[in-house]
Amino acid sequence: MSKRYAVILAAGQGTRMKSKLYKVLHPVCGKPMVQHVVDQVSKLNINEMVTIIGHGAEKVKAQLGESSKYAIQEAQLGTAHAVTMAKEMLDGKDGLTIVVCGDTPLIRHETMEALFKHHEEANAKATILTAWTENPAGYGRVVRNENGHVEKIVEHKDATDEERMICEINTGTYCFDNKALFEALKRVTNDNVQGEYYLPDVIEILKNEGEIVTAYQTAEFEETLGVNDRVALSDAERYMKKRINEFHMRNGVTIVDPLNTYIGADVTIGMDTILHPGTMLSGHTVIGSDCVIGPNSEIVNCMIGERSIIRQSAAHDSQIGSNVHIGPFAHIRPKSDIHDDVKIGNFVEVKKAVFGKGSKASHLSYIGDAEVGRDVNIGCGTITVNYDGKNKFLTKIEDGVFVGCNSNLVAPVTIGKDSYIAAGSTITEDVPGEALSIARARQVNKENYVNNLNKKKK
Repeated sequence: MSKRYAVILAAGQGTRMKSKLYKVLHPVCGKPMVQHVVDQVSKLNINEMVTIIGHGAEKVKAQLGESSKYAIQEAQLGTAHAVTMAKEMLDGKDGLTIVVCGDTPLIRHETMEALFKHHEEANAKATILTAWTENPAGYGRVVRNENGHVEKIVEHKDATDEERMICEINTGTYCFDNKALFEALKRVTNDNVQGEYYLPDVIEILKNEGEIVTAYQTAEFEETLGVNDRVALSDAERYMKKRINEFHMRNGVTIVDPLNTYIGADVTIGMDTILHPGTMLSGHTVIGSDCVIGPNSEIVNCMIGERSIIRQSAAHDSQIGSNVHIGPFAHIRPKSDIHDDVKIGNFVEVKKAVFGKGSKASHLSYIGDAEVGRDVNIGCGTITVNYDGKNKFLTKIEDGVFVGCNSNLVAPVTIGKDSYIAAGSTITEDVPGEALSIARARQVNKENYVNNLNKKKK
């Protein structure tokens, strides 16, 4: 099998996006465009990947990390010039090179694999990925000869009336014999109106040398979409959302309203889970089987077990076990660890806290920087007072504790196993196990107080 190389073009500024954010870092379904491309290319058994970067280079490097090598295109002088930046790493090597734009987030590895296969079977020096569209205006047309090979690529503005009738268009993704590519790049000129070096000129050079140039047409035009402005970004988001939702539905997930359900590209969902409208799942979220999520719930970077229910709530960067009930209107903040069979009820906020198996905080509580044991019942209105204005402190509630309503647990404090906290208490000292702690003033009734007060007013 031939060695495989990949060149990702990601150096353009993207001025039409009208954004401070570098174009290829704009997200589609929660993941930067260029990351989508690199992730798909990485599935192709690539020996060496080079990403061409320019504007926002350091941010692109930070996003992609060590998944790619990098070459800098300091001045953006065209696509052929961009590929030439990889010369130091790839020139002279035997094998095949795929060239993909970093602003085509919908392209799939299956399509690129088919492109490689078609290229090898045709014994070609270059193969163009093409697509068919009913509205080819503005695209370069692919003109084939009687053998089905590529005769030329003609830009819309240069096409004859007959050529403009062609509906097969150039997508900007190519497969080349690597040595032939870099030899041809040396002969590309910038003798054009824009004064730039264009990669399609390599096709013309190889064709004039009598080499085979062929084309592989993808069945899905949408996957070749290049994102150059916010309108195209919205289109890409819509297509990607549909693709992701259909993937999960075909794998046994019920999505009640796919048009109003948003699932990130890296989310994993188990069979027989139900997603209600308004659900937003993003990051590296993993949800087990038989769960019910939503309506109107946001989950980011969470691990969720089986048979758990999350309604009208938000959860971020946390672990949530099986048979857990959360919501409605609960907030699970980062670094929380909710064990199995826990109930986090309406208007409960949890932050950087552990909830042991079977524990409950059913309503109107804040539990932060806490370790809650097993089978703990936290009454309505209870809060852990964990911050003194400078530092955070830990509240530890051991197994079997019952915390009465409207209690304040002032950290650092430990509530011993199987103890009781009387309703309305403010606990500032440790409570021994199996004790009843009452920390409130004794009730005093002042009779006739109102009458006396009214007399003074008169």
